[in-house]
Amino acid sequence: MFSSTKHSNMSARITLLALVLLWFVGTLRAQLQMGFYSQSCGFAEFVVKDEVIKGFMKDRGVAAGLLRLHFHDCFVRGCDGSVLIDSTPSNKAEKDSPANNPSLRGFEIIDNAKARLEAACKGVVSCADIVAFAARDSIEMSGGFGYDVPAGRRDGRVSLITDTFTNLIPPTADVNKLTQMFANKGLTQEEMVILSGAHTIGRSHCTSFSSRLYSYNLTTAQDPLLDANYAAQLKQQCPQDPGATLVVPMDPISPFALDSGYYMDVLSNRGLFTSDQTLLTNLATANLVNQYAMYSYLWRNKFAAAMVKMGQIGVLTGNNGEIRANCRVIN
Repeated sequence: MFSSTKHSNMSARITLLALVLLWFVGTLRAQLQMGFYSQSCGFAEFVVKDEVIKGFMKDRGVAAGLLRLHFHDCFVRGCDGSVLIDSTPSNKAEKDSPANNPSLRGFEIIDNAKARLEAACKGVVSCADIVAFAARDSIEMSGGFGYDVPAGRRDGRVSLITDTFTNLIPPTADVNKLTQMFANKGLTQEEMVILSGAHTIGRSHCTSFSSRLYSYNLTTAQDPLLDANYAAQLKQQCPQDPGATLVVPMDPISPFALDSGYYMDVLSNRGLFTSDQTLLTNLATANLVNQYAMYSYLWRNKFAAAMVKMGQIGVLTGNNGEIRANCRVIN
């Protein structure tokens, strides 16, 4: 009886060990790798960077566009290139969400890089990885710190406009909502503040913040937290019915430089969105805003690290997903 019990315990331990090993191997497979294409398509990152440089030389604003493209890809279904998929008669895709259309840009850069890579390394480099590489290159070209991008993402086969409604950060979010939405993606409150600094480059459509100027609440037309001189400037650029095409720089002083200007703007009550200015309403986030406003080097360093972490949200690896031949269409 004792021997039988001992044998059963041993079998249970072996089974448990086998399960642990299987989980560990699965975890390893799910991890991205530095130099993932070194053997299969060694010049992949150089091709992407070349296309980003070409786009940047024509329009410096494309850097902010590509950075935002990566954010919006990762926050909906993970970093799987689903934001690139075109809508069809039977399906409205992510890119046609009001949060993405007409504001998202840089798609042609991804298309050009993908076409070159398919010609040289057919079926090897994923669209999701191209987006991640392009975001890193855009950060570098805007004065931020470069970083190695772990790769091996595969492309998703689903893109639904409805997914954007609950996953993309609205410009009206308060600090609690921001913290929760980032936590839902495995990111800390500090990383939320760090990544919010991406608003130091790029532009916004007037429709994303015009309520702060003209219809803040039932009793007050203008957001009282918004610096009065800045509000007057914005009203000149954005009339009360601005339409869908008018845009303004998010950081008027240095709209093309990835610097700490965003945090200085927030401290001066010149954060463009409610989701920017709200960072001063919480002691912990306000302290971080002060810190990054003073120490630009520190923020740029942490921004690079946070981008690496964000780039691993919900990735598909191994046999999951696919390698799209055309980033706009599932295979």
